[in-house]
Amino acid sequence: MTRHITHLLALFALMLVAACGKEPAPAPATQSGPALWQIKRGDLNGWLFGTIHVLPKGVAWETPAISDAMAKADRLILEAADLQDEQKTLGLFEKMGRSPGLPPLERRVPEEERAALIKTVRDGGTSSQLLSGYESWAAAMLLSAASQQALHVSQDDGVEPALIAVFRKAEKPIGGLETVERQFAAFDTLPDAAQTKLLVQTVHEAKDMKALYDRILGAWVKGDMEAIAKEDENGEQPDPIVEEAVLVARNRDWVKTIEPMKGRPFIAVGAGHLTGRENLIDLLKAKGFSITRVQ
Repeated sequence: MTRHITHLLALFALMLVAACGKEPAPAPATQSGPALWQIKRGDLNGWLFGTIHVLPKGVAWETPAISDAMAKADRLILEAADLQDEQKTLGLFEKMGRSPGLPPLERRVPEEERAALIKTVRDGGTSSQLLSGYESWAAAMLLSAASQQALHVSQDDGVEPALIAVFRKAEKPIGGLETVERQFAAFDTLPDAAQTKLLVQTVHEAKDMKALYDRILGAWVKGDMEAIAKEDENGEQPDPIVEEAVLVARNRDWVKTIEPMKGRPFIAVGAGHLTGRENLIDLLKAKGFSITRVQ
C-alpha cells in the first residue's frame, strides 16, 4: 500500500509546485485502455473509473468506452471537486501545514536517515530551511513535488481536468466524494511519529521515482490493475496508522457517500484506491453493489 500513499502525495504535491520541463517523457501507447467498471445497485447505474492524477503530455487515454460512459452519465463525481481550485487548495495547505516552533527538518528523522534526507532536499532544488517551516506531512508533500520535477508531468495534463472540461461543456454537474480539507486532514491529524515515517518514506521513494512512475503509468494505460497492485506488494510497507488514515478510512467514507446516490454518476478516483486492502471496489461489493469491469 505504500505506492498508494505516494500517489496521493503526488496529487497534492503537484498542485502546490508545478512540475514542468522542456523535454516531456514519451507517452506510452494505449492498448486496452485504463480500467473502467459499471456500478449498479437499486436506482444507481453508473461508472467507476480509475484515474492517474499526473501525466506527461500526449497520453491518449480516452477510449470509446470511456467517452461513451461520459456521454451517458448525468454527472461527474471526483475525489474532491474543490481540489481544482488552486487558490483554495494552496490556502488550506498553508493554513493546515504550518505550525510555529517546529524543529529543523533534519532533527525530525532518525540519525541514519539524515544524510539521505539532505541529499533528497538538495537534489530537489529546495532547502531544509524552507521545509522546516512545515509540519512533517506537509514537508513530505513539498519534498515529493520537488523530487518529481524531473518527471516532466503535470496535474494540468492529468485525467481530472480533462473530465471536468467534458462535463462542463455538456453542462452536467460536478461533485466530490469529500472536500480537499478532508483530504489534508487525513495527513494533518497523523501523530508525529507517523508523520516522521511518511517523511522518511518519501525520501526512500525519491531514489527511484522515475522508474516507479514509468511502471505505474505503463500499467495504468493498459488497465493492468494486477501490475499496479504488484507495485504495492513490492514496495516498502507503510505505517499502519498512515495507511488507515490516508487510505482505508477515506475509502470507507466514500462508500457512505456513494450509497445514497441515484442516477448515472461517473465516479473517478485514483486507481490506487481500487486495489489493496479494503479497496473501494471490495467495500462497495460488500454493500451489495454489482461492479462489472467493462474495460
